[in-house]
Amino acid sequence: MILTVTLNTALDLTYRVPALTPHASHRVTQVIERPGGKGLNVARVLATLGYETVATGFAGGATGATLREALAATPVRDELVETAGATRRTVAVVDNATGDTTQLNEPGPSITPTEWTAFRTRFESLLDGAAAVALCGSLPPGVHVGAYAELIRLARTARVPVLLDTSGEPLRRGIAARPDLVKPNADELAQLTGSREPHRATRDARRRGAHAVISSLGPEGLLAATPEGLWRATPPTAVKGNPTGAGDSAVAGLLAGLVDKTPWPDRLARAVALATATVLSPVAGEFDAVAYEKLLPKVRVREEFASP
Repeated sequence: MILTVTLNTALDLTYRVPALTPHASHRVTQVIERPGGKGLNVARVLATLGYETVATGFAGGATGATLREALAATPVRDELVETAGATRRTVAVVDNATGDTTQLNEPGPSITPTEWTAFRTRFESLLDGAAAVALCGSLPPGVHVGAYAELIRLARTARVPVLLDTSGEPLRRGIAARPDLVKPNADELAQLTGSREPHRATRDARRRGAHAVISSLGPEGLLAATPEGLWRATPPTAVKGNPTGAGDSAVAGLLAGLVDKTPWPDRLARAVALATATVLSPVAGEFDAVAYEKLLPKVRVREEFASP
């Protein structure tokens, strides 16, 4: 099975409006509610692809209960740890006129030391039998900044490969613990390395400890620095839609490739096709299956050669 960790889970709300205008009232034409947070989005995509998937992290309060009820309707196994604080909500407002999305994210509940100890115990028990683990998203208040580095070391001790997808200081500390994969976006990569030149920044991030670094370049696809070389994967065409969750779908594709031991070009093609098909879906954590099947053979993957 594949284990996903979402320490800062969320109940995702997507509002669609005819046009988003500042300082104005809006009539919402559609409301969609889903269990969310980066790791839960990854888990739902993996489950849709047919992989046995387990989700752990934190959930609490009435919002957490609603999230868990929705998660129970999916094939993802719920191993979330209960918290006294209420799970956060995230609101995505989609402008139907432009296709643009405005995202509002609450901070999440404060996690107590007792709750963190309970989670760590749950995490260690779930590593037994895991083929891979993904550590995804922001840290909620109360969780120490080196939490992901701690979890990476536990996974490495259990000989379970790890993918890390976070930002800021948790990424900086986590990458030093030597995860197997790291997937920053362009802004996260620049914050980590100080460079906005994609090739230089990606290779610099890998030198900081990760076995492989896959940089998300938005609509321009992925750039991967791996032990086998430097690869660039781009979608066949630009698409418009809701980009929320596209990076999480890419993570799902990378994890699937890691578990299946597929060659890097195939892993990257799958990740890009899933991310693009997610933009075409109205809800984060879901992808347009028909679009995915059409896109997959058309993704362009090439090996690149960059100057030192």
